[in-house]
Amino acid sequence: MQETFIYKMKKFIGCDLGGTNMRAAIIDVERGIVVNQLSEVTLAREGHDAVMQRMAALFLHLIDESALKPQDIGGIGIGVPGVLDLEKGIVLFLPNLPGTWPNVPLQSTIESITGIPTALLNDVRSITYGEWLHGAGKGFDTVAVLAIGTGIGGGLVINNELHLGFGGTAGELGHMSIDYNGPKCGCGNYGCLEAYASGPAIAAMGMKAVAQGLTTEIGTLCDYDLNKITPKLIAQAAEQGDEIAADIFEKAGFYLGIAAANLCVSVSPQRIIIGGGVANAGDLLLDPLKRVMRERVVVMPVGKVEVVTAQLGNNAGVIGAASWAAYKVGALL
Repeated sequence: MQETFIYKMKKFIGCDLGGTNMRAAIIDVERGIVVNQLSEVTLAREGHDAVMQRMAALFLHLIDESALKPQDIGGIGIGVPGVLDLEKGIVLFLPNLPGTWPNVPLQSTIESITGIPTALLNDVRSITYGEWLHGAGKGFDTVAVLAIGTGIGGGLVINNELHLGFGGTAGELGHMSIDYNGPKCGCGNYGCLEAYASGPAIAAMGMKAVAQGLTTEIGTLCDYDLNKITPKLIAQAAEQGDEIAADIFEKAGFYLGIAAANLCVSVSPQRIIIGGGVANAGDLLLDPLKRVMRERVVVMPVGKVEVVTAQLGNNAGVIGAASWAAYKVGALL
């Protein structure tokens, strides 16, 4: 049974904190709808104190522009791209922001400036929560999410609960080992899924093909400028019948299929949801993923596991973060 909304008079704010921009949205968490939204440059190089002040000002500006008052807002949820201490409401490590934000009291700082209860959640766990409540996972009690972009983020809902583990670190599905002899990942481990099927990993396979002088439309489409090669461009070549480009997605889908098989035998998800920019490749990626997953699982009814693309797009994170704030203050049961 999914969450039930009991706090009809209040709206909630969801925020995506990014290295370049931060986006805040007022969310109707009962329906999973963005009511109003604003964005602001992060200017992360100015340091965490300046960013938190700018974030709080963004929230207050959004409330004012929406003809609301702070007391009309039930809570603020912030999706944070890093490691958190959820109990203390502090940031432990943001790998992609200057200074990495060690032990930054983000929750209490925002609460003290805005006067609004605030909750933190990892950014991809926010996406997971949003997709489960209002997107591709709605109506299912156990789902897994893989968000494939610059990296591969993940999240799990198990038996109708967002699975957080120690300090919210559970769900880092992009860092499961696919090949123990594999290349070193940015996280420091070897052979992670992210090293094989993330956006940069797919682009690197395209670059290698062009650099080796293989006969492929990838080179033509990028005017032989390797810096222009992206998963989107490789998908374009594959859709034009380019076999090398199609094989690149076949390989990425293979590794994702191995990861999906591991998820099947560990948590038996009813749905595996594929999101992020790379998911726009559609069946080029999903067909090999599904095939390999079904070939590799024999100890559970893998035919009942659905693999689908995410539904909420760029709104998943803010919807999920706002919904998490609503849950934390007792507005979602």
